[in-house]
Amino acid sequence: MRKRTLSAATSLAVLFSSAALVAGTAGTASADSSTVLPMSSVGDLVVDGVHQKIFISDPYLGKVVATDYAGRVLSTTTGLPGVTGLALSADSTHLYAAVPGADAVVALETETVTEKARYATGEGTDPQHLALAGGKIWFGYGNGDKGDIGSLDISGTEPVVALAQDTETNYSGAPRLVASPANPNTIAAASSYYHRFRLAAYDVTTGTATRTVRNDNALSGITTDLAFTPDGSRIITANAGNVHHVFQSADLAEVNTLASDYHGAAVAVAPDGTVAAGSDSAYGKDVFVYRPQDKTSVRQYDFPSTGSSSGGDGLADGGLAWEPGGSRLFAVTSNYDSSVRLHVLDEPTKSLPTVTVNAPATAPVLKPLTVTGTVASTLALPAGTPVAVTRFDVENPQGKSLGTKALGANGAFSFADTPTVAGGVTYKVAYAGDAERAPASGTALVRVSHLRPALTLDRNGTTVNYGTTVTYTATLGPTYKNRVVEIWADPWGPEPKRLLKRGTVNSVGKLSASMWMNRDTTVTAVFPGDARYAWAQAKSGAYTRAGVSTSLSRHYKWTKIGNTWYQTYRTSNYALITTWHNAYPDRATRLDAQMWYAGAWRDLGPEYFLLDRYGKSYVRFDGDPVLAGHKFRIRSAYIDGASGDNVNATVYGPWKHFNFTR
Repeated sequence: MRKRTLSAATSLAVLFSSAALVAGTAGTASADSSTVLPMSSVGDLVVDGVHQKIFISDPYLGKVVATDYAGRVLSTTTGLPGVTGLALSADSTHLYAAVPGADAVVALETETVTEKARYATGEGTDPQHLALAGGKIWFGYGNGDKGDIGSLDISGTEPVVALAQDTETNYSGAPRLVASPANPNTIAAASSYYHRFRLAAYDVTTGTATRTVRNDNALSGITTDLAFTPDGSRIITANAGNVHHVFQSADLAEVNTLASDYHGAAVAVAPDGTVAAGSDSAYGKDVFVYRPQDKTSVRQYDFPSTGSSSGGDGLADGGLAWEPGGSRLFAVTSNYDSSVRLHVLDEPTKSLPTVTVNAPATAPVLKPLTVTGTVASTLALPAGTPVAVTRFDVENPQGKSLGTKALGANGAFSFADTPTVAGGVTYKVAYAGDAERAPASGTALVRVSHLRPALTLDRNGTTVNYGTTVTYTATLGPTYKNRVVEIWADPWGPEPKRLLKRGTVNSVGKLSASMWMNRDTTVTAVFPGDARYAWAQAKSGAYTRAGVSTSLSRHYKWTKIGNTWYQTYRTSNYALITTWHNAYPDRATRLDAQMWYAGAWRDLGPEYFLLDRYGKSYVRFDGDPVLAGHKFRIRSAYIDGASGDNVNATVYGPWKHFNFTR
């Protein structure tokens, strides 16, 4: 018998039954975004709060790209070979760029982002880093062996450049510079190359950089960034190692460290004192946000991999900046394939809780289960904090509120629920967030098992004659909401499966369907299931005897011998035996012939004859003088499995009697 797939209605039951346990998840800041920029490297990052523009330099391609706060590119200025450091004028009218490939500082108008002026700093100076203080543009210049500080005064009719402002500090590489937000006449500088660490502060009141303090401690690796705190009392540096270092400005004594990760890359301090400490950590966190006076970070970020490397994208050196007058943090990253992205971090000072939801992997329907979990946060949530609980299932795809639950000690929660339907049931626990914490939620998916319905189908094993109409009755036991049953017929052979009936069972759970039987058939009752009861089927194998008829012709009379009528043939003629069975490809009939001899019917041996496409065969039984006076009988039979196929049950036709005379 041909095997077939089940009714399409069963797909609903498969959907109901598929589920798996899912661990809880951390909250997400939905407004965070990232945008690919038309750049291949990053030199520096500056934010213009007046025009709400972000300027990023690309040393490799020699250009400055301006974007809006969403990362949309507004303009690009090219022809700036090796451009690295950027500095914004106090009135935001000009952006100054250090262009070592041209030995110059270039002034760009911020409104149009077009070059206004180019100031030469001296052949071979390679200016790389900028700071504005004391009415001048200060630049760090030099190479890996030796770096120094120079100044550019553009206040007069001709620009004035003064080099070698600190020949004694012996910077390794062109020093990075930063101006104090609290004192317009103070700058700090740090080595940018890995040979040796140098950190110094300068008073530029007189127009000359007068070093006031220096720190030559044994910190390893380059200083990739540095920043003053808003009050100017502290300087924070990004160096190799798993911390950012905090120095006291007055004497450059190290007074604190901020835990970050290996390869410190950037540091940015907001006007309220919030610190963003950035690391280029392929397999660790990249940004650590510290609120003022906090000893542990309130928020951490880990940039994903967007390139061909398994490690996450790397934060660019100096690639952090706060939104002036706002709360957003901008970060620039690059990946293994030199693709640069601008990230906009929307609420970096808010703690991002993690909601973990634990539930049984499986559970029975209509039985209570217990869901537990925790809401963890860098800013601990007090006991009694409410969390909203929602259950999602096939009857509530948009979710059904289960109310709120109060957090206990250490952010723990626990509640009981009884799933009312089977299939995948998801429990979502959500914390709404507050002024210090971002919203967060977590889910757990439970596989809730179905109840097994009772379904039967009668007539199993029945054998009927060809052409009989048979009624099949399915009986369905209790279910939830669905009372529909399908009855399908699948005849043996290539005849397609067909739906006999689809309908709602009656008050006693019965549904009947009738069919005209022409071959062996598997009849199947299918219940597609519902939200509580599983898919089910019941099968009934019904057998149909092949159709059969046999006739003799060409006789010249009928003769009654005893109680039996014989068709009588002359020995010079033949009996034409015509057999019919219901047609089927390559089907044959078996003819059984017997002769009356010695007081009994004796077999002459069976023989098979192929039927034509109409299901008929024509066989001659030739006369012969030796047959005169003898009696014969013959019958046609279809033998299941021996007549060329097995799509019908065995059937024997009636005996046909005949004899011969001279």
